[in-house]
Amino acid sequence: MTADLIVTATTWVIPVLLAITLHEAAHGWVAWKLGDDTAHRLGRVTANPIRHVDPIGTVALPGLLFVSGAPFLFGWAKPVPVHFGRLRNPRRDMVLVAAAGPASNILMATVAALLFHLVPLTPVAMTEWTAQTLNNMVILNLFLAVLNMIPLPPLDGGRVAVGLLPRALAMPLARMERFGILVLVLVLFVLPFGLAEVGVGFDPFGAVLWPIVQALGQVIGTITFL
Repeated sequence: MTADLIVTATTWVIPVLLAITLHEAAHGWVAWKLGDDTAHRLGRVTANPIRHVDPIGTVALPGLLFVSGAPFLFGWAKPVPVHFGRLRNPRRDMVLVAAAGPASNILMATVAALLFHLVPLTPVAMTEWTAQTLNNMVILNLFLAVLNMIPLPPLDGGRVAVGLLPRALAMPLARMERFGILVLVLVLFVLPFGLAEVGVGFDPFGAVLWPIVQALGQVIGTITFL
């Protein structure tokens, strides 16, 4: 690994750890405030990444994607345990708990954008690294927010949809939680690869997710005066 690649990798370490760690901590914190203290009792309502790191989802997979030159980073932390039956208003509060994760990512992206105004104050030797780290933090957090709001359980968007839809529609969607991740992997990774092998272009990241990320980025850039 070249020195330049190592430096570039370090600009992703802080964004990945913060984005994934605080996403999970946000779920636990909101659940705690709404009546379920499970995550709090287990020490998961914390910014300490060690409490949330998943060896595969937080370390191995993002590292593999980075080294392979993938146009995006993707990963996850250990899910925060939430007992929805302990929430004061389970159906409503499930929506709030689920939405807390993506909301935390959007908040982190906004804070990172605001910090860009302080980049000129950093030492010259650190200016480029700091700017790239903040840029990565904005992009990664917005990407994770958009990805997680796909209305497919067990993603946060799926749980939000289950909580908002009429019961006749919510129950069949909720039953998809057992194999929702498999569907996601097939659509986002396996299907594009298979279609590419037969000459058919299908890029759900570039065609669907990335335009939403860009639109959110423009909104954040506007409200943070960038």
